Formats: sequence, C-alpha cells, structure tokens
Amino acid sequence: MSNQTRVIGVIGARSPVGQCLFSKEVPHADDRDEQFVAFTRGNLPEEQNTHASVRWQSFVDAPQQSEKTETITDWICLAPIWVIPEHFKLLSEYGARRIVALSSTSRFTKTESIDAGEQQTAQQLVEGEAALQRWAEDRQVSWVILRPTLIYGFGRDKNIASVARFIRRWKCFPLLGKAQGKRQPIHAADVATASLQALRAESVVNHSYNISGAETLTYREMIARIFLALNLKPHFVRVPLILFRAGIAVVCFLPRFRHLTAGMAERMNADLVFDHSEAEQDFGFQPRPFELHSDDVTSL
Repeated sequence: MSNQTRVIGVIGARSPVGQCLFSKEVPHADDRDEQFVAFTRGNLPEEQNTHASVRWQSFVDAPQQSEKTETITDWICLAPIWVIPEHFKLLSEYGARRIVALSSTSRFTKTESIDAGEQQTAQQLVEGEAALQRWAEDRQVSWVILRPTLIYGFGRDKNIASVARFIRRWKCFPLLGKAQGKRQPIHAADVATASLQALRAESVVNHSYNISGAETLTYREMIARIFLALNLKPHFVRVPLILFRAGIAVVCFLPRFRHLTAGMAERMNADLVFDHSEAEQDFGFQPRPFELHSDDVTSL
C-alpha cells in the first residue's frame, strides 16, 4: 500500500448498499487510490471483489487499540444508524475523523404511523442521528448523514423485492383506495455512490441530506412496473384498511412477509417526496430513474 492510499472503513458492508459499494455498479475512479476495510460480524468471504480493493475484517477479531498497526480516518456506515453507537469505541480506536452514515426519510414518514413498530423505527432513526452527531462533535469528527427514500435493487431489499415476491405468489396486489401517493424509489447502487461522493467531498461537513430517486411516480404506477418487470399484467384488488390489517396479520406468519405492516397500506395515498437538489449541488449526486431489471425483482 502506497503512502497515498486512502483507507476507508465500512460498517454494514454486507447490506444491499454495502454490496453495491464494492461492485461495478459504483464508479471507482482510476485516478483514486482507495482501499476499503469492510467490517463484518459474520464469516469472512472467501473471495475478494475485483472492482474495488477490499479487505474484510471481523469485528470479533479486530485488534485491540494497543495492537493496531493502521489508522482509518475515513468511514462509511451502511448499517442501521441506531447501531452505530455500538461501534463508537472501535471508531475511536482506529482514529476516525470523518464519517458518512445512512439514516432514512422514514424518520419523517413513519412518526405518525398506525403501526407501533414503525413509530419505533422512526424514533430509532431520530435517536441514532442525534447520538452520532453528539459523539462526532464532542470529538471534532466531521459527519454527514444521508437519508434515502425507498431503496431497491438486485432483489435484496425489503421494498420492491418484497412486493415482487407477493405478486409472484398471488398474481395480484392489494391497494388501499386509488394509491395515488407519490414515491421516488432510489437504487441501492445510487445510495452507495452518494455515500462515496459525500465522503470524498471534504468541504461537506456536519450536514444531513435527503436523497431520492430521479423519478417521481404514484404508488400504483410503481407497483404496475413491478408487474411488468415480472412479465405479468398488472392486477390490482381494492381492499379496505380493516381487511388489510386482517390480511397482513395472516401473511406475516410467512417469514418472507414478516415485515409487512398496515402502516404501509395507509401510506399508499400519502406523498412521500423529498428534494435531493442540495445533495446534487454539494457533492454531485445524480440518481437514476425507476427502471427495473430482472435481477431487481428476483428473490435471492
């Protein structure tokens, strides 16, 4: 490793966004000498990715402070933001000076949800952001928080991929009312790219950004595109909220649909739109439109 190599620590490297960070989906400029140290709780992968210089490190086997032979000042945290406090000690020991972390626009959209679990998620996001800011500013560590909208990509998300599994199984999709609430789905690779762009833009400090997809469409239009990606004709069933709640209570017994909530149905007619122009201006964020490919609707 040359003296010019920039070492970037990554927490949450096995997440859908983390996998994109190390793939050809995210541009890694030829004139940049960067190495990623990907921290994981699980077993280390047998193969290294060929599109980025990645070294895997187990949290369990991470060297103690007295044993560390390197400093990692730059970090990208792709795990849920509320788990970052668990890693404050590790970040301090490696000498962290700059952190880009993922939160979610759900901190705004789920606060008044009819589902208690979603309200809890929103509160965890709020508290996670606040904890990171306090910790970083107390230690003069610069931070950037990115809040993506609905993430999809490569069949590994809990949004579009979950809807695709539902449609594939039942050949229809239930809607509450006209389902005209607006959405801006964002691809996991664009979230990964934004994380790297924000880290590289060193003039961007101590700021939060909402990041959304390039296209705004209604919930119904979004679901119709999933049908088409599955080579199926869109087939919708209008269902009142009380039946939604009953149906979800049954469906949630199936492991792959355990995360579905009545709150998701309630928001079908709510506009969940967030401007990303500030991210575009400050670090060059340029998301793609909502164009589904076969691997985006294929379950892994």
